[in-house]
Amino acid sequence: MGIAAHRDTVFRRLRHIALRDHINLITPAGLYEYEVSSTEIVAPQDVAVLDSSSRSELTLVTCYPFSYLGPAPMRFIVHARRIPAVGA
Repeated sequence: MGIAAHRDTVFRRLRHIALRDHINLITPAGLYEYEVSSTEIVAPQDVAVLDSSSRSELTLVTCYPFSYLGPAPMRFIVHARRIPAVGA
């Protein structure tokens, strides 16, 4: 799953994200927990970061740098792997 949001609103806290941090995603179908496996900075046209894989993964995309005024020149990417629910 891929989610994109603005760096100065919904994804403001991504500036402090670190490896192994947990991300909880709540949907009508239930709670899904992910663990951050990597981050990277890419060019806006590098859409390969959203390529699907055989694993259950979450990719978050926002503009970078976080403190840049105006249209940011790069994108900050967070990759996270799903943590299986207890008892699943």
